[in-house]
Amino acid sequence: MSGGDHKPADSLARRLDLLASLRGYKAAWLPTDIGAGLAIAAVGLPSAIAYPAIAGLPAETGIYASIASVLAYAVFGPSRRLIVGPDAATVTLMASVMGAAIGASAGGDARVAVAAALAIVVGAICVLARLLKFGSIASFLSRPILIGFFAGVALSILVGQLGKITGLKIDAPGPVSSLIELFSKVDAIHWPSLILAVAMFAVLMAAPRLKSPVPGPVIVVVLATLLSWLFGFEAMGMRVVGALPEGLPSLALPDFSSLSIPDFLMGAGAVFLVSFGAGIITARSFGEITGEEVDPNRELAGFGAANVASGLLGGFPVTASDSRTAVNLSVGGRTQLAGVFSAIALSAAMLFFSDLLRLVPLPALGAILVAAALGLIDLKDLREVWRISPIEFVFAIIAMVGAIGFGVLQGVIIAIFGTLAHVVLNGMHPRVVLLGRLPNQAGFYKMHRSERVQPIPEMTIVLIQDSLLFYSVDHVKARLAEIRANLAPGTRWLVLDGSALAQIDVTAAAMLQEFHRSLEADGIRLAVAELSSEATALLRRAELIDEIGETMFFDDLEDAVRAFEAEQNG
Repeated sequence: MSGGDHKPADSLARRLDLLASLRGYKAAWLPTDIGAGLAIAAVGLPSAIAYPAIAGLPAETGIYASIASVLAYAVFGPSRRLIVGPDAATVTLMASVMGAAIGASAGGDARVAVAAALAIVVGAICVLARLLKFGSIASFLSRPILIGFFAGVALSILVGQLGKITGLKIDAPGPVSSLIELFSKVDAIHWPSLILAVAMFAVLMAAPRLKSPVPGPVIVVVLATLLSWLFGFEAMGMRVVGALPEGLPSLALPDFSSLSIPDFLMGAGAVFLVSFGAGIITARSFGEITGEEVDPNRELAGFGAANVASGLLGGFPVTASDSRTAVNLSVGGRTQLAGVFSAIALSAAMLFFSDLLRLVPLPALGAILVAAALGLIDLKDLREVWRISPIEFVFAIIAMVGAIGFGVLQGVIIAIFGTLAHVVLNGMHPRVVLLGRLPNQAGFYKMHRSERVQPIPEMTIVLIQDSLLFYSVDHVKARLAEIRANLAPGTRWLVLDGSALAQIDVTAAAMLQEFHRSLEADGIRLAVAELSSEATALLRRAELIDEIGETMFFDDLEDAVRAFEAEQNG
């Protein structure tokens, strides 16, 4: 068979990142990948059965999501060692979307169907974004705003666990209302549940301090299950996970017919934006440790496949998991085979240990969720944001308060508008400075920085240090008017240094046209240097280049100065 006959297969091999992950695989790596897979499953199991409760889903949906997502990411994901799975913040946002789509009182089957549908749609959005090469959307929510938003989500999770750890039924929506209801029912607290939750939380806090080789959540699940079996917690009135289905789910497409598609798509978009943004931050954090370069566009394919697979197997939206990835690295997992082995281990748990898992007490899972929520509150990063940029700290607090006060889904909208407001505020007042020469030195320097910088006689050079768009035009126009009013007598040319003008829009072009005409009326010529090709094309379509004159546009600022000097000498 000729070499050309292999091309389609080679192309397919390049597209399947599992093959890339296994390229150069050594037999000696297999034991570490198996060990890492078992460790990932052990650490992932507690969160897999705990996180679904945030959204009112049965515990098995978290296990299904943990199995399906890692298998799909192993095939389509680019990272050799990143592990995907359920995430507390993503599940909390999903719960808010589900409440808006079907109501908080909807039954379990309806919630499972909506969660699965949400995972599929989020995955489809990832794939579409990958095809359009929209990976840069991961940077849409700034890190400070995400820090604040996750702190708000964490506080929402903390309040949401009050019912589990106290044994009370809390029906009130929102953190404040839930706290009020808790205080009104304080006499009905189920003290065995509260005592167990506090004890398990103490174990979670002590495990890392005592440098336990076994992660705290694993200890809590094993210990709480053992105590539940020995002392019959369920008979004492303590809520437990309950019956789990025997075996594994089959592939199925959830029913979309009962959903309000526009509202559902808006919610799915919010889940996509937050989960992908957080996932890329996790991927980049671990990429710095492993030396892997993170390509957001390729990660979109991996996350998309993981979410679609999770939805088809009855799971819910997933993203990169920091705890599972950290365990994978610490144990020495080499490739995505570690994720595959974790899926096999979780499948075995569902097949052979479902009777034990049903005994896990909910107060213990509540303690795990409280610990996970506290992990989302990064006070160190918040302090660092405050130290570096107080204005960004304000936006972080706005995102946090939005998630707490208005709900997680509304908090995403507030965070998005906060990001847009931050971008606009930063761009509304670009610096407009004058350039000149230093004696006996090449190049151009900002005149406000040193008295030694002198203007070129009869020429004024203006640098605009940002894009020139509709929201910044008034500020730049006022600054240019100020410069024009203070031009030195005899000024013949005003040169606009466009090296920092990444973008110009129609409003800016109209302003520049007006400015050119006002200069021309005073006998001063306007020149433009180092303008980008995109900005030049826009000015050409606006017919401003024809009005100013093609010869007054220069590729380099030095060329403009030489042309001015030649005109002077001529």
